[in-house]
Amino acid sequence: MKIAIYGNEYQKDYLALLADFFASLAGNNIRAEIEASFFDYLSSVLPAPPQVCDVIHGDRFTATLALSIGGDGTFLKTAEWVGDKQIPILGINTGHLGYLADVPIGEIDHLPDDIINRRFKIEERSMIEVSTENGSLTGWPYALNEVAILKQDTASMISAKTEINGIALTTYLGDGLIVSTPTGSTGYNLSVGGPIIEPSTPSWVISPIAAHSLTMRPLVVNDSSVIKITTTSRASSFRISLDGRSVSLPAGTVVTLRKAPFPIRVVQRLDHHFSDTLRSKLLWGIDKR
Repeated sequence: MKIAIYGNEYQKDYLALLADFFASLAGNNIRAEIEASFFDYLSSVLPAPPQVCDVIHGDRFTATLALSIGGDGTFLKTAEWVGDKQIPILGINTGHLGYLADVPIGEIDHLPDDIINRRFKIEERSMIEVSTENGSLTGWPYALNEVAILKQDTASMISAKTEINGIALTTYLGDGLIVSTPTGSTGYNLSVGGPIIEPSTPSWVISPIAAHSLTMRPLVVNDSSVIKITTTSRASSFRISLDGRSVSLPAGTVVTLRKAPFPIRVVQRLDHHFSDTLRSKLLWGIDKR
């Protein structure tokens, strides 16, 4: 089995565990290949370079499984690195919340055996594809968590005229607008009062940010919908954020959101359940008295 490994550079508290983990992969005849910048980082902080078979430069690689070592932000970057290859991604959490990264770093000693024996399940998570009529959006045009339309650094509100499948919905006035996938419903969407959605549900949530109206509430729509958003404001531009990757676009740009033509395949442990994650990560329904 060949695995591809991506990680961040915030691992100082886990170096011994990671060194043992790479040695265990090699000892179990798992061919581990590692992204170049992560390899360089580990080589600079470990007594010896990690035991891997090859170093991956860029995103041209093949693997049976991809490992993300970090927090949820690293998982999102791993998803971009994997792209449309349909390689399942398993997250090892060395961050804080670890909602996407399912395996705590302290529990990786049994992971090589689980990988060999495929003791895991795979969930397909839908993504949002973003495009503009003038082609002004550059970079990877997909979001696993959410797309946010945000005002620039100004006190003025932004106006977001929104259509669904060519039919006018409304014009949102406020600080911005979030379109979230079920995967991202526990993130930015939740912080502005949007609902939590079970990850396999075929839906998106449209949630206004600081709406200038008491009647503007989050709205759940089918993920087969095509959403068009046209912004106006006193500023000459606005920001659009795809999973935290933010760029500025000219005011008046028409942004189109649709379901991406491929999903991201997320690896979960066999004993993983969505409700368990809500309770353990978000303390959902727990009486702390």
